[in-house]
Amino acid sequence: MYFTDRGIEELVTRRGEEEVTVVWLAERLREFVDLNPDFETPVERLATWLARLDDEDD
Repeated sequence: MYFTDRGIEELVTRRGEEEVTVVWLAERLREFVDLNPDFETPVERLATWLARLDDEDD
């Protein structure tokens, strides 16, 4: 189990029943990076990965 799995499990436990929009998620990611600029690159990579999930080239 990766360390991040604990945070993911907490997210599912606390908010798993909610539905969110991509716009809402993008706003939360921006807020997070504003508060934690050292995480700009990982958040950018996650956002890009999510954006390209359906690309057949990947």
